[in-house]
Amino acid sequence: MIQRIFSSILLAFSAFAHSAAPQEDPLTRVLFVGNSYLYYNDSLHNHVERMAIERHPNLPADSFGFKSATIGGAKLMHHNLDWLLSPGQIGSAQRFQAVVMQGGSFEPLTPQARQVFIDTAVRYSDKVRQSGAKPMLYMTHAYVAPHSGAHKDMITTVSETYVEAGQAAKAQVIPVGLAYARSYQQRPDFSLHMDFDGTHPNLRGTYLGACVVYLTLYRDDLDGVAYDYFGRLPMEEARYLQQIARETVQSFAQE
Repeated sequence: MIQRIFSSILLAFSAFAHSAAPQEDPLTRVLFVGNSYLYYNDSLHNHVERMAIERHPNLPADSFGFKSATIGGAKLMHHNLDWLLSPGQIGSAQRFQAVVMQGGSFEPLTPQARQVFIDTAVRYSDKVRQSGAKPMLYMTHAYVAPHSGAHKDMITTVSETYVEAGQAAKAQVIPVGLAYARSYQQRPDFSLHMDFDGTHPNLRGTYLGACVVYLTLYRDDLDGVAYDYFGRLPMEEARYLQQIARETVQSFAQE
């Protein structure tokens, strides 16, 4: 199923992905905007920042200022992006260099909600560029059992929505949802979701998402990264999740 998804959507997206200019200055100021998918498990932005600090030892750790603005159950349109982007409003005196925006997991699932999300992504990406930052869209993952909305084709709908939004908004898509799907294809019993609801990420899912975000933000690798959430994630699992992220990002950018 994953290969079918990739082949159907990557061709349309690859031209934009290849034409995106590389980031000239090291990314040290990144804003994450979303909902509980981001704030579960000590907040995804913290994990990405720790990976970045480890991979960039030449930069002082205190020069990194990753911020996260989240509202539980929110759509992208529920965020006051103008306020968030204003220097000093959320404790960041300097302007952000990149803004990662995540929509509600349910937004791609109906035609009306999907169009509202795409329109919001276009409008918000324009605001991000006007602020001097790079807009990015965090592709959400599909539901699994016991969620009542779990469906084997959900990731197709989600991924196509985010690719369409990325093209319309001229924003880079971070293929987290496809990384989840790839992992479940390779290890069906290796859970990335909270077992009580089938929608929120568990620690493995958050770590995988952080790896995909890091690789997309920095166009870097994770070779040798020792970060394992201070021993809370077994290193074998961390290495596996890093590899899944690497395979997903490479496929998404190059195929």
